[in-house]
Amino acid sequence: MSKATILIVDDEISNIEIMNAVLEDDYEICFATSGQQALDIARTVQPDLILLDVLMPGIDGFEVCRQIKADIMLVDIPIIFTTGLGDTEDEMRGLSLGAIDYVTKPIQPAILRARVGNHVELKRLRDQLATLAVTDALTGLSNRRHMERSLQAESARLTRTGEWMSVIMLDIDFFKQFNDTYGHPAGDRCIAMVGAALTRAVKRATDLPARYGGEEFACILPGADPQGAELVAQEIRLQIQSLNIPHAQSQVSPFITVSIGVASARCHADLPAELWMAEADRQLYASKQRGRDCITTSQFDAQTCHGYSLAANE
Repeated sequence: MSKATILIVDDEISNIEIMNAVLEDDYEICFATSGQQALDIARTVQPDLILLDVLMPGIDGFEVCRQIKADIMLVDIPIIFTTGLGDTEDEMRGLSLGAIDYVTKPIQPAILRARVGNHVELKRLRDQLATLAVTDALTGLSNRRHMERSLQAESARLTRTGEWMSVIMLDIDFFKQFNDTYGHPAGDRCIAMVGAALTRAVKRATDLPARYGGEEFACILPGADPQGAELVAQEIRLQIQSLNIPHAQSQVSPFITVSIGVASARCHADLPAELWMAEADRQLYASKQRGRDCITTSQFDAQTCHGYSLAANE
């Protein structure tokens, strides 16, 4: 098991050195000496716990805590305030902002080690439960809930720079007939195999394949422009074709095939995240209307929606 990562934030190097000496044998340690540096490191590293000084020049600990708890990507990171203040009102303020505990200075090594250990273990257990809550049991892919939350987060992140984002939706062709012919256990095996093929096709660590529901799947491709998304869609189609799962009742092939819709746009404040799903679903429907076993793509923005199609044999 890899070590948990602790971010220590304090404008006094001597305090960082004391806490590092207590914790370095059991955890990966990174540190920041200002509020802004803490926010930057937290967004990059996403630590398992933050030890946060209250009194710092510029952005103080309370404001750092507020910003972290307002960030969808950081909100679940536990924060322990470290402070020399003994004021109950200050403690209440920190706890109301989302901190989980306080450690008073001067640091007592045994107390620090115990409180950090307890909260890291609690976070590990929460993360396990969270993983179960966002994972599709049959395929091991993300489920619809996690995918939609991730889409919101990626849209917000990429809006800052106006980068591309693409969403792919796909549906197993004539799946009801497959279940009727081969039985639901075979249908479950088919869905699991398609999920594995999807994972092989979507190679970047930043991409998110998901089971959207039933025989429908989706992929979020942050930073992927229309051409890049089209290549991923083609790879998905080829990976699923290579499974060679027999489908005697299919009207387009003796084997399992998929219809695919792709939607791509530059992220912008005027484009809600849900629009990518709606547009990808519209293109998926277009692929079904065209005869299935094909890819239909769309590049859109806030004012227009331009679509073009790729036939199965192109």
